[in-house]
Amino acid sequence: MYAELPTLIRKPLWQLWHKVMIRYDRDITANFMNYGYQGLNGEPYLKLRQEDENDRYCIQLYDHVAGGADLSGKDVLEVGSGRGGGASYLSRYHHPRSYTGLDISASIIDFCNSYYDVEGLSFKKGIAEKLPFDPEAFDAVVNVESARCYSSLKTFFQQVHRVLRKDGHFLFADMIRPREFETMKRTLEECGFKILHESEITPNVVEALDRDDRRRRTLIRKKVPGFLVKSFDTFAGTKGSARYNAFTNGTYVYWSFVLAKEPVS
Repeated sequence: MYAELPTLIRKPLWQLWHKVMIRYDRDITANFMNYGYQGLNGEPYLKLRQEDENDRYCIQLYDHVAGGADLSGKDVLEVGSGRGGGASYLSRYHHPRSYTGLDISASIIDFCNSYYDVEGLSFKKGIAEKLPFDPEAFDAVVNVESARCYSSLKTFFQQVHRVLRKDGHFLFADMIRPREFETMKRTLEECGFKILHESEITPNVVEALDRDDRRRRTLIRKKVPGFLVKSFDTFAGTKGSARYNAFTNGTYVYWSFVLAKEPVS
């Protein structure tokens, strides 16, 4: 529940959590850490290679978010790339010229750079509120289920605006408390973004968690010791966990955005 804790301790806890996951999952069986997405309105079935089917629901969230812009031949940055599954998927299926995954955890960056072998894909250590890149370095920035952990959303949004090229896209999705939604939208606009599309996808996320529940539970119980099972269940959003219930009872809602860079007045 680190996202609900004081901002000063979120970063060190996130780094610690990555080390715990690496300890119990050295073969990167769990290379995605998002809650997933399932279409509810007759959306086209996403065709995946057989080796990617196990992660279908997590992949579908990335595909939903990235579908707001054409990434082919573009330079893409993902902030909060975690264990690299989303970066690998978008690199292999959406064909950007380059894809850089950035995360605060040195251990997970080393892990990803040694594990993935995808042309144009690399990983770099850095923090969201001080992106280690030149201005106008990227055509698109992806951020999935990570921003809620940052110490300052406004600073992060300003940094994304700085590193995006003219007419670049910010592809953003995360959970948020309902009362904070309008403030977040206003902050995005103040930081120089035009909202091209917004969508509340909480029902899609819950449906994905329902369909993926057996896989998540099985993996947790196979990989981690008993005293950590409850913590991992909450982190993974298994049915009946605090995180799952927060989605179903309205404590948190899940939104996705397609945003375009505009000049800051």
